[in-house]
Amino acid sequence: MLAAMTPNDAAQAPMDQPADLSVDLPVDGTELATYVAAKLCHDFISPSGAIVSGLDLMRDPTAQDMRDDALSLIEQSARKMVALVHFARVAFGAATTSERFNARELEALVVGLTDGGRATMDWRIAEGEFSKPQARALVNLAYLTIGALPMGGNAVIQSRVEDGTLVLEGLADGARARLKPEAVTGLAGQRLTEGLAGQWIQPYWLWLTVTEAGGALEVTVEDGRVMFDARMPL
Repeated sequence: MLAAMTPNDAAQAPMDQPADLSVDLPVDGTELATYVAAKLCHDFISPSGAIVSGLDLMRDPTAQDMRDDALSLIEQSARKMVALVHFARVAFGAATTSERFNARELEALVVGLTDGGRATMDWRIAEGEFSKPQARALVNLAYLTIGALPMGGNAVIQSRVEDGTLVLEGLADGARARLKPEAVTGLAGQRLTEGLAGQWIQPYWLWLTVTEAGGALEVTVEDGRVMFDARMPL
């Protein structure tokens, strides 16, 4: 089992109060913002570049026989871009007028971003509302659970309330379920020392979201199975 590292103040803080992590965080705000911005740019460049490529094909007089293909590429890429933006607004920021989110709209965000992949998602989140930190944790946990199945499998996302605590669980079950070393580092709340920052920042962001809310994150990696367990105060 990989138990996420928690700063001392966070470990001693009551579950109903946010932890003060200003001293013990391994990455400061400016550096964190740089990593998040790089992650978003990386995600956005592929669909935006595909849209430009589709437009170039439509303007090319020698490629008019590919007009339908170009339109299809533009449409798919535009939908992907919109899905990325909607997901990022909740997963990485608070740039939304909503203070609370319901389970259905959070499911739609995850489906919009992951639909068409090799893994299937079994969404077992009961109807209800989630605060911004809880919603942020849920969509990131769901995305990382699905991402742990690069060769396909089943990702179960579920929640429950236990002793005044919201428990969010992700179970990735597949023949080659795994986490990259960078993801393991991020999920433990540790600074990246080697590997790809793009594979580290979202796992670290999940750890940070849960920990700053006064909660705890645990991840278990077994043969063909990865399990996420995030606990946050209601």
